[in-house]
Amino acid sequence: MTSLSHPAGQAKSTGSEYIEMLLKTLGERDPVAVLESTPDKLERSIAGLDEATLHRPEKTGKWSILEVIQHLADSELVFGYRIRMVVSHPAPAIQGFDQDLWAKELNYAERHLADSLAEFRCLRDSNLRLLQSLGPEKLQRYGHHSERGKESVEQMMKLYAAHDLVHLKQIGRIEATVTK
Repeated sequence: MTSLSHPAGQAKSTGSEYIEMLLKTLGERDPVAVLESTPDKLERSIAGLDEATLHRPEKTGKWSILEVIQHLADSELVFGYRIRMVVSHPAPAIQGFDQDLWAKELNYAERHLADSLAEFRCLRDSNLRLLQSLGPEKLQRYGHHSERGKESVEQMMKLYAAHDLVHLKQIGRIEATVTK
């Protein structure tokens, strides 16, 4: 669990604080530019790290760099599904998910780095093509997130861009901690 996570049992009570933190993290940055740049920044940030470093969490109960990367890949899968649901259906329900449960049950710690990176890049490229094809009207379509309430495609883009920034910073922090 990251210091910025909000456990599934507390998601509704912390949803607004989480959104506020993410939007503050993004600031005035263009969310599409952030989304486009993340795969390259991610690969540069881990270049040259050995397997032991990639698999070592910063402390017990926290994720390793590899687990963060797989989380980004799975989050990208969820993001793409959510965009497609919101664009294709009138005000659909958007289900939240327990990221720590996914990490445990989907064996993030046993994943292969190359596979996780390829999965993330492929999904991100697909989602960016879709986002760039949407006009202003479709960017304003929304769904109802189970933890955060009404959320438009435009808002989701901002939140996922900030999510990228948070996890890139987390990877840097983990690396600094485990390579001391």
